[in-house]
Amino acid sequence: MNIDGQCHCGFVTYEADIEPDAVSICHCTDCQRLTGSPYRVTASVPREALRLTGNLPKLYTKIADNGRKRLQYFCPECGSPLFTAGTEEDAVNWGIRWGSINQRAALKPKRQIWCNSAVDWFGETAALPGVARD
Repeated sequence: MNIDGQCHCGFVTYEADIEPDAVSICHCTDCQRLTGSPYRVTASVPREALRLTGNLPKLYTKIADNGRKRLQYFCPECGSPLFTAGTEEDAVNWGIRWGSINQRAALKPKRQIWCNSAVDWFGETAALPGVARD
């Protein structure tokens, strides 16, 4: 599936060819902290399938919960998280942050990881009252 995306302000833009089944939810504490939410959704792609079409993102390197270096790419203007990658053997595949993908509504997660860090109310949100717009 061909996708395109951008940060919140549009400074960083990209295109990619992804496998729609390679979308997952991560519950690790790093993803919780980096997003300010209970989990993060990511589409995994081979590095060569991702093409930057706008300005370059900024890079932050974090040592993940598993001890590996994780490269966190984000917009230097608005701070939107965009991509993640590893180093060495972990650099082959990149993660595209689901919220930055224009076609995200068509990309349903197929698996979850780091479930031992999931908040105990995950999955109960469907029962919460909601409004269409606020």
